[in-house]
Amino acid sequence: MLVETVCSAVSAAGLGIAAITAYRKRFLAATRLAAYSLVPVGLVMTGAVGWISDIAFRPVVWAGFGVLALAWLLFMTTRAVERRTTGTRKERRAAKAAQRDAVAPAASAPAPGAGRSTAPPAVAPAPAAGAKQPKKAADEDFSDIEAILKKHGI
Repeated sequence: MLVETVCSAVSAAGLGIAAITAYRKRFLAATRLAAYSLVPVGLVMTGAVGWISDIAFRPVVWAGFGVLALAWLLFMTTRAVERRTTGTRKERRAAKAAQRDAVAPAASAPAPGAGRSTAPPAVAPAPAAGAKQPKKAADEDFSDIEAILKKHGI
């Protein structure tokens, strides 16, 4: 009964302020004030005020809100830790799929000397002191890179 009286008084005061605002030719603000002023009466008429007051004065309800807040806090903490320690969900799924589809490395890749004889390469005799030494494999790799760079004008 007290809640209904207070809500009616608040609505009446708000409508009075809206009327004064409309008298001052501020119709948009007056309309907005009238809308806000009618909310408490509407809540009383729908019975929502009684429901809210029942919730507000029950300790069990507040304990329930506390438990929900704790659950939300734990959930968000685990999400934050998960994001900090690993990549995105997409990256984790890709890693799991790669682990699941992985095959033994020896079975999936050809041997380094496949198609060649397994005997060690013959060692060439040492060249004479004045002769040029043959290029090494690494030098050949760099010569290919140099050729590509020259081709592009770099």
